[in-house]
Amino acid sequence: MREVRPEPETSGAVRLSASPAAAGDEIDPGAYVTEAPGLPYEDDPARLPEEMKARMLETGVVVDAPGDRSGTFIQVDHTSVHSSVTQDGIELLPVRAALEKYDWLSQYLWRAVDPGADRFTSSVEQSEHRSEYNGYFIRALPGRKTLLPLQTCLYLDTEGLAQNVHNIVIAEEGSELHIITGCTSGPHNQAGLHLGVSEFYVGKGAKLTFTMIHNWEPGIAVRPRTGIIVEEDGTFLSNYAIMKPVHNLQMSPVAHCVGEGALVRFNSVIAGFPGTKMDIGSSVYLDAPGSRTEIISRVITTGGEITARGYIEGNAPDVKGHLECRGLILGDGGVIHAVPELRGTLAGIDLSHEAAVGKIAEEEVQYLMARGLTHDEAAATIVRGFLHVDIEGLPDALNAELQRAIEASEKDLM
Repeated sequence: MREVRPEPETSGAVRLSASPAAAGDEIDPGAYVTEAPGLPYEDDPARLPEEMKARMLETGVVVDAPGDRSGTFIQVDHTSVHSSVTQDGIELLPVRAALEKYDWLSQYLWRAVDPGADRFTSSVEQSEHRSEYNGYFIRALPGRKTLLPLQTCLYLDTEGLAQNVHNIVIAEEGSELHIITGCTSGPHNQAGLHLGVSEFYVGKGAKLTFTMIHNWEPGIAVRPRTGIIVEEDGTFLSNYAIMKPVHNLQMSPVAHCVGEGALVRFNSVIAGFPGTKMDIGSSVYLDAPGSRTEIISRVITTGGEITARGYIEGNAPDVKGHLECRGLILGDGGVIHAVPELRGTLAGIDLSHEAAVGKIAEEEVQYLMARGLTHDEAAATIVRGFLHVDIEGLPDALNAELQRAIEASEKDLM
C-alpha cells in the first residue's frame, strides 16, 4: 500500500484559534467522569441494542441494512465497536489502530488543530495516552473515489462521561470522499460532555464532502474543535444540522485554503430550544490566489440563545468569499445574535456578507391561509422553506439524510 507524504503541503503548521466564547466558557471537563465500561466488538452492527440503533438512525447512520454505505465506523463512549469498509482504496479504522499501523500519521496529528487552543483541546490531547481516547481515521488513496458514502457514529452512552474523540481524515491527490457522521447520546442521559477534535486534509484536486447531524439530549454539552487544510484545486464541503435540544454547544471550525483555487463551503441548519445555549460559527482563511469560500447558515430559535458567527479573511490576490446568516425567532424568549466578520489584507479581493434576524411575516401567513391552509400549516410551510438550503455539489444520498433530519424535527419546532 502506498505511503502518503509524511507532511501535508503547507507553508507551516496552521493553527486553530480558540472560539471567541471559549475564554468565558462555564463548561469544565474536570467535572465529568473519564472512565466508561468497555464494550465488545461487533462484526455485525445490526446486533447492537435496538434503542441504540434507533438513535443512530435519527442521525442518518443505518446499521441494519447499510446497503447504500461503503463503510461504517461506530464508537460508543471510548470504544470502537465496529469498523468496516467495502471499497478498495478507502481506509476506515479506529485512530488508535491507525497510529499503530502508520508511523507517518503522527506527522498529521495536531497539525490543523492546536492542542493548546483551549481547555477542551488540551483535555483531548492529555487523554491520548490513556484508555479514554479514540476516534476514526479515514483515508482515500490518490485518485480513489467513494462510490457510496462512508458513515460514522460517535455515541455517548455512559451517564456523566466526558467522551474524548480525535478524528483524522485525509483525501489524497485527486480523490473523493463523501462522509456522513451522526453524533448522538443515549435517550436517558441526564448529563455528559462530548469533546470532538477533527482534522481534515484535502490534497491537490481532491474533494471531501462531510455531512454531520447532531442529535443530543437536553443535558449534554458539546465541544467540537475542527481544523481543515485545503491544497491546490481542492474542495471541502461541510454540511451541519442540529434540530434537537442540547444543553450547551460551542463550535467554530476553521478552514485554511493554502493552495491556489481551493474551495471551502459551510452550510448549517440550526434549531435552538428553550434552555439551550449555542455559540456556533465557521472561519475561513483565503491564503492562496483564487481561493473561494461561502458560509451559509439558517438559524431558528423557539426559546434558546444562539450566537451565529462567521469570519472570512482574504490574504491573497483574486480571492472571493461570501457570508450569509438568516435567523428566525418563533415565540417569545429566544435570542439570536448574528456576528458576521470580514477582514481583507490586500487589494483585489472580493468579500461580502449579509445577515438578517426576524420573525414569520404575518402577511405571508395570511397569503397561504387565503389559499386553504390553516394557520399552523401556513407557519410550518414558511419554516420549511426557510430551513431549505440549496447545497451545491451534495450527493443525493447525503442530501436525503440531511433533509430527513430537518423534516423529522418540524413538529418540535412548531
